[in-house]
Amino acid sequence: MDFLNPRALRWKIAALAAAACCAVAAVVGFLVHDATRERGLRVGTDRTMTRLIAAEREYDRTGKAPADIDVRSRDELPEPLARDLATFTETETGTGAGTGSPDTGPPDTGAYATWYDADPPNWFWMWGAVAVADDRFLVVRDDMSTEVRSLQLLDRSIVKSVLAALLFVVPLAALATEPINRRLRHGARTARRIADGDLDARIGTAGRARDEVTEMASAVDDMAAALQRKLENERRFTADVAHELRTPLMGLVTAAGLLPEDDEAAGLVRDRLRALNALVEDLLEISRLDAGAERARLDPVPLGELVADVVRRTGTDTRVGTVDAEVVETDPRRVERIVVNLVTNAHRHGAAPVEVTVTGARITVRDHGPGFPADLLERGPQRFRTGASERGRGHGLGLTVAQGQSEVLGARLTFTNAPGGGAVATLDLTPHSSAA
Repeated sequence: MDFLNPRALRWKIAALAAAACCAVAAVVGFLVHDATRERGLRVGTDRTMTRLIAAEREYDRTGKAPADIDVRSRDELPEPLARDLATFTETETGTGAGTGSPDTGPPDTGAYATWYDADPPNWFWMWGAVAVADDRFLVVRDDMSTEVRSLQLLDRSIVKSVLAALLFVVPLAALATEPINRRLRHGARTARRIADGDLDARIGTAGRARDEVTEMASAVDDMAAALQRKLENERRFTADVAHELRTPLMGLVTAAGLLPEDDEAAGLVRDRLRALNALVEDLLEISRLDAGAERARLDPVPLGELVADVVRRTGTDTRVGTVDAEVVETDPRRVERIVVNLVTNAHRHGAAPVEVTVTGARITVRDHGPGFPADLLERGPQRFRTGASERGRGHGLGLTVAQGQSEVLGARLTFTNAPGGGAVATLDLTPHSSAA
């Protein structure tokens, strides 16, 4: 199904929408995460500083620290706190002595320092220290696990929200593109109909949409109209030329009939006139087939007997075989035209022996020559092209006429090459392929 095709346009658009959502969510999530983390650190710092200030006042009043506050020497301080306090002392005194060596003297009281000690997954503490006397510091350690857990819950909530949004956005994007996909599929089907010969097919402009799809549809319709006009002009020209040639050709045939029968030159003229007359008749037949003016007249026909009689009247050395030949509803005149053209083409461009086999409602014509050229097998018969030099010279209209007559019958005419060599043309008149 096209709906499940991962390379379909709807899923590409849905993937693009999902990628855009993920990019926006990542940026917003990072900003929210960073802002929340900074806020948590500020809250922890403020809480630690509040406890330090209260402890310092208690120490100044009583000379003792509260029970939950440690009193430590400089050597007992965590290294980051000791460094920050030394830096604070240098900044305040301007001594530039560095790290609290004896040259720096005792630190000033009221020198505060904080340090966030994080060692995931379970160690999150905010440390605070203040100097209260010579080499005496009040030290506070405040648990930051609550803020960290809140941040982790926020991250998980963001991820869940993004996943929930994707579950909504992706199907919605796929459904939202369905009108565009429907218009594109309609355009593709119409283009295939035009390629198959329905030159009246048009995509059209549905609704009021004026987008790139509409522009493409309009361009394809204009191309189809131009192609139809060109082909109609060519068909009209072919038909006009054939009709114009027919009258003087009939006069030439009549005049050639007055020439002596035993004259070699007269025989050559009559032979060339017959070839020219066959060419003109083929051109007229093709022009009628192109115009769609041909209609089949169906009658029950014993296919084996019909084919045997047609092959016999061609006057060629052709083998005929039947296997359970059926009586089919078809137009015998058109079947005869197809068989004659296939047999003539096999003798002209192939090699003996030429075999015609009727099996059920299927007629197979095979020669033992070089086979059909690859171009004909790929694209089908084309007028005025024999396809390959090894298949001889000719105007290439016989197979084109046979193809056109099979389409009028609603039959299927296929061209293949036999594994052992030789060209094989098969006319299938079975009911499932018949237009009747």
